[in-house]
Amino acid sequence: MRRAALAAGLALLALQAQAQLSDAYAQVVQATAKPLLARDGEDATVFRGSLVFLNYCVTCHGPNADGKGRAAKLYDPRPANLRVSDKSADYMKLIIRRGGGAIGRSQYMPPWGEELTDEQIGDVTAYLRSINAR
Repeated sequence: MRRAALAAGLALLALQAQAQLSDAYAQVVQATAKPLLARDGEDATVFRGSLVFLNYCVTCHGPNADGKGRAAKLYDPRPANLRVSDKSADYMKLIIRRGGGAIGRSQYMPPWGEELTDEQIGDVTAYLRSINAR
């Protein structure tokens, strides 16, 4: 009789533990089913902009956006230190889209308007604004 009661008690505990594990598992699945970054959020824009920067700008402007990329020493004037830029977002978009020579700046800054979409240009501008020390 005692054995049967003990077995029934253990079975009940096992069922409760199973239910708790199922609830915890359901909570984990629900939490991880959501995207890490909302597609249209500011964080997502900055993240996408960092990817654009790393693919198109890092060679000249450097991984820290300080104008000290691998190719920087080849140019005179050197690429801009984008961490301390005082330029507006509109100005940044213009120079990215049309290139430096088109607006009276360095002819070595290429125009990216044919290569990058408006969204990519906006994203990289948001990224540059996010790392700017000013």
